[in-house]
Amino acid sequence: MVAPGLEDRPLDGSEDDRVPDGERPAASPWHGPSPMRWVLFAVIAISVVVLDQLAKAWIVANLDPGEAVEILGDWLRIVHGENSGILFGMLPQSAGAFAVVSLVVVGLIVWYHARAGRGLLVTVALALLLGGAIGNLLDRLRFGSVVDFVDMGIGAWRFYTYNLADAAITTAIVLLIAMAVVPALGEWAPDG
Repeated sequence: MVAPGLEDRPLDGSEDDRVPDGERPAASPWHGPSPMRWVLFAVIAISVVVLDQLAKAWIVANLDPGEAVEILGDWLRIVHGENSGILFGMLPQSAGAFAVVSLVVVGLIVWYHARAGRGLLVTVALALLLGGAIGNLLDRLRFGSVVDFVDMGIGAWRFYTYNLADAAITTAIVLLIAMAVVPALGEWAPDG
């Protein structure tokens, strides 16, 4: 014999899925990233900016523009490059215009994180994007161009010269594309 009212409850202690939706407590709405998630966002972005700017400061102090140092033979070199355009040298002589665009992008990244930064990978991707955008923005404001220094390739077959900010931006874009293709990745390790 079962006590009255207990005959319809599951025996495993789990919540009863047979409760009508109208009687279930409403899930509390998400109100944006928690303070700890904002701290993580800031720490990643600041780390990218600091590492990027330290590397660029070393390059500017130790290599003349165009000067190269071989790290792994011809395959990997450190070269003091200057890019007055955008990614991969497109739109040269437009650093000033892209400094303004970068300021808008920085604001949009922070705004978007406040609304969509629930999943851990979203926070990481947006923080990498923010740090990279700020790193290159600082170059445009200080030098009128972006300092690039990583040069990879074999002989005349070279990849575009890039910097740590570019690497962070590229990693962020890959993560964002992966989350667009597999939406569950964006919900992994949710905040709150």
